[in-house]
Amino acid sequence: MKKPRVLIVEDESAIAELIAVNLRHNGFDPIWSEDGDSAQRELDAVLPDVILLDWMLPGQSGLVLARKWRGDARTKTIPILMLTARGDEPDKVAGLDAGADDYITKPFSTQEMMARIRAVLRRRTPDRASEAVSVGGLNLDPVTHRVSWHGAPLKLGPTEFKLLNFLMNHPERVHSRAQLLDKVWGDHVFIEERTVDVHVKRLREALGAGGALVETVRGVGYRLTAQAVAQVESQPRVAAPQA
Repeated sequence: MKKPRVLIVEDESAIAELIAVNLRHNGFDPIWSEDGDSAQRELDAVLPDVILLDWMLPGQSGLVLARKWRGDARTKTIPILMLTARGDEPDKVAGLDAGADDYITKPFSTQEMMARIRAVLRRRTPDRASEAVSVGGLNLDPVTHRVSWHGAPLKLGPTEFKLLNFLMNHPERVHSRAQLLDKVWGDHVFIEERTVDVHVKRLREALGAGGALVETVRGVGYRLTAQAVAQVESQPRVAAPQA
């Protein structure tokens, strides 16, 4: 059985070696790069199953690299775990917004690291439907990976696409953050529920006017409904003032 390949992008050799030793001990195949340039060469050669990406790197930062790899069709679906000494919520949100699937705050235990790596690997096979689906003016085709709003194409990140796919296949139902983590990400033991809020915000922004379909149910969670859009479209328009 092929060992899962993990690309470690970390400029501190002592930390990288500690991570690599634990990965090998747990049945993984670690590859170490000390900066963005060497990491890119590794990616060009062989795609890993997971990327462990340090926030603070010489040259390009981890945030810049995460955005770059998320924007590349070849690497956009590779799970990225951000290694960071920045534990404040705004910094964590910045990492998620850059495209990271999860973050590990230094110092961290090797048990936590291994659990998070296994979790993101499990999330590569989330609950998803294979049939095209439409809700209101929103259309999603999981086979072609295309989303449109009243015929106009939309651009979604991979996580937002999976989230929308699940919501559109379960319309009008209210889903808690824990349920969404379980169904969309595949495992929610080591991921904070704040992660869902960040990706819902990004999904709404990507959908533009269609973002109104994604409703927040206060104290419960989220649901996708066409009723909110129908109510807006049914309201009488105010005539423009006469010149």
